[in-house]
Amino acid sequence: MSDYASYITQALATEGGHLQIGRGGFTLHFGLSRLSGYDCDTVKAEAIAAGLPVYDSRKVDFGAVAKIVCSGPMIAVGRSPDPKPWNAFSSVPLYHVMEAYRQAGAEVHHMPPVPVDSDLDG
Repeated sequence: MSDYASYITQALATEGGHLQIGRGGFTLHFGLSRLSGYDCDTVKAEAIAAGLPVYDSRKVDFGAVAKIVCSGPMIAVGRSPDPKPWNAFSSVPLYHVMEAYRQAGAEVHHMPPVPVDSDLDG
């Protein structure tokens, strides 16, 4: 068992639990907590193997990532998403933000399915 296994297990049990990796390291979101660090490749491999949703934006254009982070809504982790319409201050389902990263060119794993009737623009 690795140092990350128990945190990944908690993230799997959390609505919206996921691993995000960017130029500044990683953040593992679980419960009402976060674990951050710089051992990106180790935690990424373990999270993917466990089936946890993961997005890695390290190779995405910096401006595209900044637009998602500054203009987009936040992921609802450990709580229910806000009702639509969504804006930059809303907490939304995981699929909404992960799809924005995927469209920007991020590496995405285990993304929850996007509901057929979803409105990705809010």
